[in-house]
Order: sequence, then structure tokens, then C-alpha cells
Amino acid sequence: ITRMHFQWDWLCMGVLIISSVTAEIENEDHLDADVEVEDFDQRSEEADVDRDESSLEVVYQTPKPTGEVYFTETFDGELTGWVLSKTKKDDADDNVAKYDGKWEVEELKENTVPGDRGLVLKSVAKHHAISAMLTKAFSFDNKPLIVQYEVNFQDGIDCGGAYVKLISSSDDLDLEYFFDKTPYTIMFGPDKCGEDYKLHFIFRHKNPKTGEYEEKHAKRPDVDLKKFYLDKKTHLYTLVLKPDDTFEMSIDQSVVSRGSLLEDMVPPVNPPQEVEDPSDKKPDDWDERPKIPDPNAVKPDDWNEDEPSKIEDPDAVKPDGWLDDEPQYVPDPNAKKPKDWDEEMDGEWEAPQISNPKCETAPGCGQWVRPMKNNPNYKGKWKAPMIDNPNYQGIWSPRKIPNPDYFEDLHPFEMTTVSAIGLELWSMTSNIYFDNFIICSEKEVADRWAADGWGLKKLVASANEPGMFSQLVTAAEDHPWLWVLYILTLALPVGLGVLFCWPAKKTDEDTDFSKTDISKPILKEDLKQGREELEDDEIELEEKENEDIAED
Repeated sequence: ITRMHFQWDWLCMGVLIISSVTAEIENEDHLDADVEVEDFDQRSEEADVDRDESSLEVVYQTPKPTGEVYFTETFDGELTGWVLSKTKKDDADDNVAKYDGKWEVEELKENTVPGDRGLVLKSVAKHHAISAMLTKAFSFDNKPLIVQYEVNFQDGIDCGGAYVKLISSSDDLDLEYFFDKTPYTIMFGPDKCGEDYKLHFIFRHKNPKTGEYEEKHAKRPDVDLKKFYLDKKTHLYTLVLKPDDTFEMSIDQSVVSRGSLLEDMVPPVNPPQEVEDPSDKKPDDWDERPKIPDPNAVKPDDWNEDEPSKIEDPDAVKPDGWLDDEPQYVPDPNAKKPKDWDEEMDGEWEAPQISNPKCETAPGCGQWVRPMKNNPNYKGKWKAPMIDNPNYQGIWSPRKIPNPDYFEDLHPFEMTTVSAIGLELWSMTSNIYFDNFIICSEKEVADRWAADGWGLKKLVASANEPGMFSQLVTAAEDHPWLWVLYILTLALPVGLGVLFCWPAKKTDEDTDFSKTDISKPILKEDLKQGREELEDDEIELEEKENEDIAED
């Protein structure tokens, strides 16, 4: 039984260690997000991928839209239709105000799909601005708006954005003068600085009473976005606005945020119906005190406010061996006056003070003083106890009046028409890759576009993922203690095999009889002797019974 318990303990220990290693690897790759995963795999071609190969041979064809679209761009051909801004950024120093950041059209640095190119932001610490007109303007009427594009932070990201702006239509729109103050209808996409990871969705809402525009920001997603900025993979960003005034943001076709334009924007689209009256003033006699000192309370006669909080302990006794005549600090006997010491300029030189070595073995040095203790008679300054205020009127607040600026926009989806798309960015990291922009109204069109572009990139990246052994080594490089678990995990099968399969050594306790108990041959003389002894016992017993009868 003891041996079995020992074997089961080893088995349980092995399961725990293997679970720990597996959990550590999964934790490195798992995004802590509660997302709704779309069935993208049904729309993408499945392939058997050899994980030992360094790359996957693919045949790339430039995506083509399968339905009505308002704009598409793959960057696989000439960069036609895109306009570089020639203006300056407002409110910036002249040396950094120019939009002189460089753009290039090139393939991905890693997980390259031959023939597939994208637009890459190349400059560090510079303003970038580039834009293009839509194929046809999008009007917010009875069709959804879908904006979708790819981003890859190829060098990670320190501080910078990769969001797009949908530029509002206007008669005087000139893309050569596209800058930060150019009116836009929607801004959408990732942005990061420091440890603040954002996914913007902002729309500019027109006040129907004043005609002024105000930015409305979607509430932050409840999921952790960090991985999308640091893993150097291409990610797909999708915004869907619907005529029922709802919105949905997705990353890699997984919903990370959804809400209502009427309820989930900051500040709200519609102002409150009532506001506080700015002319209302609190009355001078308004009593906001919930508690007041009891006016009828009287200080007790024995209350002494002059008693100190601490007094000397009269029971304290000076410890034996206390060195009253020894100071706590003495001049350092090993110190020497510096050669360049000038007593006329620096004054008389004195050796620095050090702790008195005699005090190290004594309970204390110098004049002994009694320690202080809490004064049992201390009560402090007397205050009347607090009671409920009979005149309490509550916390005063101004009266409410109808909001003179109130309006009710029941359909904020009806935004300003969009006629162009632009990237107006600042970044402290270069090589931000953009690709496969599409603006449409049908989800099937956007999904097919994603399958032909981002889906292929995802397939290649998956094929180039390191095998399990490489992942284990990489995890151990980040967490060296994993090597111990690896060694124990490899040693467990051998140990368990020995425990369960090695034949047990026979001991004296394992036998039910000894060598002296082994059967011997039975001879004929032994049988005869045993029969004679049995007959003698029977005769003796019969004689004893007859004697008992005679006595009776």
C-alpha cells in the first residue's frame, strides 16, 4: 500500500508540472479578451502547412471587390490618386510643423507575401499626411458604413497612431492642404503612447441648433489591446456603423467593442433636458450640517484638559551597566587632518564623529532618562458630543431649469457626407505598414476582401510560426526557471517507468512461509507410529470414564 501511495504521488506531481509548463506557453500566446469570433475560416481556404518549413509557397492575386464599394486600395500597383500634403501643422514649431514625413510602397519585412505590397510610414518624429478621394462619396442614409484596413507595427510602437480619417465633403476641399484641422466626419484606428493602448472611434456631430461640430468619442473597449501593438503581425481593423445608430469595432474579425451612438459616446450626443440655474444662489440661512454639537452637553467636573498625553514611567529602572559618563559619539581616532587644510580659511580642524565603541556592548551611554508612557488620566480637550441637527436641510443644489441649448437628435448616424480618406499621423516609430483599405456597405463584400488579403497574410504568418520546441526555448529565455520544469518533465517518464515496471525485490515479509515449512516426504514408519499413539489415547480416555462411573 505504501508503495502504491508513493507511485501515485509521483504521478500527480508529474501531471502538475506538465500542466504548469503548458499553461505558461499558452499564457504567452493567449490574448485576454472576451471577443465574439466570426467564422472567418469558413471563408478562407484551408491548407496543410508543414510547420518545419521556414515559409509557405503562396500564389498572391490582388484582391478585387465583389460588390458595391466607395473606395478600395491595395497599393500593389502605382501609388495613383494619393496626394501628399504640402501644408504645415497648426500650433507647432516651424522646424517640426511641416508634413515632410516619408512614405514608401513596399512588401512586409517579415511573413512576406510575394507581390503583396502596402503603404509604409518611414520617418521618425515627423508629421505625415497623405490622402485620396473616394471613388464615390458616402452619404449616411439607409446603408451601413463599413471601414476596413490592415496595420502592421513592424518595429513595434513606442508612441504613435495608425488611425484613418474619413474627410468631410466640402466645395473647397483640396487634399494638398490636408492637415490636422481639416474637417473630418469619422476617425478610426489604433493609437498608442506609453502604456496607453487605444482603439479610436470618434465622429464629429453637428449641433442642429448652433451648427457647430463637437467630437464624440466611443467608450474604451473592455479588452486588452496590448498584443496587437507588440506582436509585429498584420491585424485587420473594421468599423461598422448601422442606420439604427449602433456601431461595432473588430480586430481580426473579432468584435472588441459595440454600442449605441446615442448611449455609448462621450460626451453624449444629446444634452440634458434640464440644467442647473446659474442665477440660483444658496440662502445664507441654509443649514447643510447633518450633525451638530449637543448644546445641552456640559463638561464633567473631573475633566482635566491640562493633563499631558505622555508622562515619565515611574516604574522604569536604569539598566545595569549603563555608561553615564560615556558619550554616544567620539572623535574618530584614525582620522587625519587633510594636507590642504587651511585653518585660516577653513577654521580649526576637528576629527569626524563616530559611534562610541564602548557603547556597543553596553545597554546605553550618556545621561539616562526615564522612558515616556501613555498618561492614563489624559482626556484631551473636551468637546460636546454630536447629535442630529434638527434644522438640517440637506445639501443645497441649484434648482433645475429647462436647458436653453437642449436638442434631441434621434439619428446621429446621419452624419456629414464623406468624400475622401486620409492618414494624418505623428510617430516615434517607423515602418508602420498599411494595406487593403475598403469602404463599403455590405458585410459579405468586406469579408471577401479580407479573405483575399489579410487572410493570406494570416496563413503565411501561421505557417512561419515556430514549432513547439522553439516556443519552449523562447519561453525559457524569458523565464529561466522553466528550465527546471522542463528537466523534471523529461525525467518523469523515466522515473515513473522505473517505479511501475521494475520488478520488486522479494523480502522475508513478502513470503507466507519459511524454508523449514517446506513439505517433507511421509514414510510408512511415521504413519504406523502415529496410529499407535492415537489408539493409546483412546484406551486411556475409556478407562478414566469407567472410574468415574464406579465412584458414583
